[in-house]
Amino acid sequence: MIEKNYQPADIESRMSRIWEESGAFKAGRPERKDATPFTIVIPPPNVTGSLHMGHALNNTLQDILCRFERMRGRDVLWQPGTDHAGIATQMVVERQLMERQEPGRRDMGRARFLERVWQWKAESGGTIVNQLKRLGASCDWSRERFTMDEGLSRAVVKVFVELHRDGLIYKDKRLVNWDPKLLTAISDLEVQQVEVKGSLWYLRYPIEGRTFSPDDPKSFIVVATTRPETMLGDTAVAVHPDDERYTDLVGKHVILPLVGRKIPIVADDYSDPEKGSGAVKVTPAHDFNDFEIGKRHGLPQISVLDQEGSLNLVDNEDYLRGLPEGASQFAEEFHQIERFAARRKIVARLEEFGFLERIEPNTHMVPHGDRSGVVIEPYLTDQWYVDAKTMAQPAMAAVRSGETTFVPKNWEKTYFEWMENIQPWCISRQLWWGHQIPAWYGPDGKVFVAETEEEAVGHALGYYVEQEVITPEQGHEMAVDSSKREGFITRDEDVLDTWFSSALWPFSTLGWPDDTPEVARYYPTNTLVTGFDIIFFWVARMMMMGLHFMKQAPFSTVYIHRLVRDEKGAKMSKSKGNVIDPLGVIDEYGADALRFALTREAAQGHDIRLSPHLVETNRNFATKFWNACRFAEMNECVKPDDFDPKGAKQTLNRWIAHETSRVTREVTEAIESHRFNDGAGAIYRFVWNVFCDWYLELAKPVLMGEEGAAKAETRAMVAWTRDEILKLLHPFMPFISEELWAVTARREGLLVLARWPRKPATLTGEQLASMAMAGPNGEILPPVIVAPDEDDFSDPAAEAEIGWVVDLVTSMRSVKAEMNIPPSTLTPLVISGASSETKDRAQRWNDTIKRLARLSDVSFADRPPEGAMQLLVRGEVVALPLKGVIDLAAERARLEKELGKADADIKRVDAKLSNEKFVANAPEELVEEEKEKREAALERKGKIVEALARLKQAL
Repeated sequence: MIEKNYQPADIESRMSRIWEESGAFKAGRPERKDATPFTIVIPPPNVTGSLHMGHALNNTLQDILCRFERMRGRDVLWQPGTDHAGIATQMVVERQLMERQEPGRRDMGRARFLERVWQWKAESGGTIVNQLKRLGASCDWSRERFTMDEGLSRAVVKVFVELHRDGLIYKDKRLVNWDPKLLTAISDLEVQQVEVKGSLWYLRYPIEGRTFSPDDPKSFIVVATTRPETMLGDTAVAVHPDDERYTDLVGKHVILPLVGRKIPIVADDYSDPEKGSGAVKVTPAHDFNDFEIGKRHGLPQISVLDQEGSLNLVDNEDYLRGLPEGASQFAEEFHQIERFAARRKIVARLEEFGFLERIEPNTHMVPHGDRSGVVIEPYLTDQWYVDAKTMAQPAMAAVRSGETTFVPKNWEKTYFEWMENIQPWCISRQLWWGHQIPAWYGPDGKVFVAETEEEAVGHALGYYVEQEVITPEQGHEMAVDSSKREGFITRDEDVLDTWFSSALWPFSTLGWPDDTPEVARYYPTNTLVTGFDIIFFWVARMMMMGLHFMKQAPFSTVYIHRLVRDEKGAKMSKSKGNVIDPLGVIDEYGADALRFALTREAAQGHDIRLSPHLVETNRNFATKFWNACRFAEMNECVKPDDFDPKGAKQTLNRWIAHETSRVTREVTEAIESHRFNDGAGAIYRFVWNVFCDWYLELAKPVLMGEEGAAKAETRAMVAWTRDEILKLLHPFMPFISEELWAVTARREGLLVLARWPRKPATLTGEQLASMAMAGPNGEILPPVIVAPDEDDFSDPAAEAEIGWVVDLVTSMRSVKAEMNIPPSTLTPLVISGASSETKDRAQRWNDTIKRLARLSDVSFADRPPEGAMQLLVRGEVVALPLKGVIDLAAERARLEKELGKADADIKRVDAKLSNEKFVANAPEELVEEEKEKREAALERKGKIVEALARLKQAL
C-alpha cells in the first residue's frame, strides 16, 4: 500500500540497498550474454573530492543513458572509479601531517610518506563514491577502479615505455606553469586567472651608441611591462616590422638598464603598434609568448628566478654571461630576494637612474594556482613531454570521419582549434604521489626507460659495457649481484601528470594491457558525458591514446554539457557565497527532485540556472504523481495480466493509450538524441497535464460510478498507464519510480531491469472495424481506422474527441483568467455554426464541459451573439457572451494599460542591449538576464494583444 506522504529519504536509502543487494547494475548478466553492450566510463572524480553540482549534472545524464539502455535490454557497463589526483591528495596528507605536528613529507622520506597517503586513501578517500550512490548512479560498483590500482599502473608504465620507444615521449627544456609554493609544474586546468588591480611600468631602454638622457626620447626606447622584476632576463626588444617609428632601429641594440647587457632590437609581428609604445621587452625564460619570439629569433633564454620564486643571480651562468665588468655586484645585491620584494627594489633603482618613465594603474588577469593560491610563474625547466602534435593527427581524423561525433556538434570546432594549435604536452610533475616515471639515469646522466628497474639495469649495463665505461666482467658481476650496482642508476623522482593515467581510462579499466574478455566486449565505449572545460585535457588525450594503442576511437559520441549556475546566471563560487550543495538539496527535497530539476534545464548548448525553488517545483511534481498513484490504488486500479490497451472500447481510454504511445515516442527519441531536457519535459507535461489533470479528472465519474465493463476497463487502463509512466520516468527519477513499481505493479522483478515501453502494435483496419467504441455515457461511436503502415498505436478519432474537450475547457479557463472573471462566476457558452460532429461531442460531454469550464449552459447558434467574445477551437468558433458579466470598457482600459507597461519594458531592455559598452562590459549573466526579460515582455505583450483583439469583438 502506498504511504500517505511522499518521503524521499526513506525511499532512497531503501532502494539503494535493494539495488546493491540484487546486483541490478552489474554488467555481464547471464541473461544478457548475447545482448548488445552499451558502455560508459565515468569521468573519474578526484579521490579527495566531494559531490558538487557539476558532478550531479554529469552523473545524472550518464545515469539516464545507462538506465534507459539497460531497460532496452542491452548489456550495460557503467564503469566507475576515482582519480588519484596527485597535487590535491598530496596536499591533503601534508596538511594532515602539519595539523598533527608530525614530521613533514621530506623529513619522513618518500616511502613512508606514500604509505601515509595510501593509509589516508583507505580510510577517507572515495567519499564521493558514496555520494554518487546517494544521487542514484547505477554504476557497476563491483568493478570500481582507481587510477593507481596495480593493473592501471601497469598500463601507465607500458604506455610510457612504448611511446618513448616510438619517439613520442622525450625530455626537453621548455616553459611550464610553475607553482612556487607547491614546487611543481601544473597543467593549464590547474591555473586560475584572477583579475588584479596592478600597475603598468614604462621603462626607458638606452639605445646603444647614444648618450642616454631621460629628456632625450631619441636616446632610448620605451617598453611597458607588468613584471619589471623579469627585465633582468630580457634578451631582446621587439617592434612590429611595419611600425615606421622603429624601422631604422631594427637590427641595432639597446643596453639593458641596471644589468648593462647588450640586447638586440628585433622585428616581430607579435608586437602591437596600437598598444603602449609599440615596443615590448622579450624575456624568453619568463613568458610563454616571449618564449616563442625567442625561438623565432634564436634568442638566449635567461632564467632569473629559482623554483621558489626568488631572484637567482649569483652563480647563474646564463645571467652572468656577457655582462660588463662590475655588473656581478648587482647580482650579489639582489640575489635570493623574493620576486615581489625584488620588483619594488628594481623599480626604485630604475627610477633612481632615470630609467622609469611613468607608472599607470592597470587591471589585468594574473595566473594563480587553483590549490596553492599563489601567482604562477612561467618557468624554464627540464620536463618530460608527449609529442602531442603527432598524436593529434589520428584524433582529428576520427572526428572528421564521423567515427566520433560531438553533441552539440559545434564543440567539434573547439576541439579542432585546440588540436590544430596543440603544443607539446608536459607530463612530469615534481610530486611524490602518482605514477613515478619509469626512467633511470646512469652516472653520466644517460636515460634508460624501461618497465622495471631490472630491465633498466640490463639496458644500462649493456650500454656502459659497449661504451667501455665498465668491463664485461664488471657488468656481469653487477648483473648477478645487486649489491654491487647500488647507486649505479637512479630513478627519476618525478611522477606523471594525472591526465596521463586518466587518458587510458576507457581501456585500462577493462584490464588492458592484458587481453581480457572485458576489453573485447566493452571497448570501444559508446557515449562519453563530460564538461566543455576538459575537452582538451581529457577528451582529446583519451582520443590520442585510444587510437594509438587500441586502433579505435574510445567512444562514438561525446556529449558536452555546460555549467550549472545560480538562479541569476552567475557562476557558482565560494567567494560569491552562491554555491548550492547537492547533498543539502538531496537532504531537503530528495535526489529525484534534484535530478529532474537539472535534467529539465539541461538544454544542449545552454548553461543551467538552478535555484532551490526550481528543485522544490520538481519535488512537487513527484508529490503530485505520488498522490495520483494513491488515487489509483484507492480506486482499485489494477492491471489484469491479460490486459491489452489496444482492445479498449471507451473513447477516453483509447485516448490515453494514444497519448501514452505519443509520449513514449517523444521520450525515447529525446534520450536517443541526447535532448535530455526535451525527454524530461515531455514526461513532465504528460504526467502533470495529460494523466493527472485530464485523464484522471475525466475518468472520475466512471471510477466512482456503478460497476460494469466501462469501470473495469478504466481501472485497468489507469493502472496500465501508470505502469508505463513509471517506466518512462525511471531514468530520470529512479527512486520514486522503483518504489511505486514495487507497491503498485504487483509483479516480481525490479523496475530497473524491466522492459522499456514498446510502442503498442497497431491493429489492422479489419480488426478495428469489428470493434465498437463507447462514449462517456455508453453510446456507440464509429470505429477508428488506423493505416496499416503506422508504426505505433494511434487513434485519431479518440484524440479528436477528447482533444476537443481538453482544448475547449482550456480556452475557456484561459479567457476567464485574462478577463479577471472570478472562478465562481458561471457563464454561458455558444457554439457557432457547429458541425454535426461537434454538436454530438458537445452533447456527449456536456456535463463534463460545464463542470470543468464553469459554464452555466452550452448552446448552439448559427452566428455568435452580440457582445460575445469569440475563440477558435480546433477550427470552429465558440462564443462567450460577456455583456453583463464584466465591464468590457473597463477591461479594455486595463489591458491597454498593461500593454503600455509591456512596451515600456521592451523599450527599456532594448536601450540596454543596443548599448555596445553595456554588452561588452556587463557580466555575461547580466546580459543574459536582460535578454530573458525582453523575451518575457514580448510573450506578455503577445497575450495582451490577443486578449484585446478578442475583447474588441465583444464591444
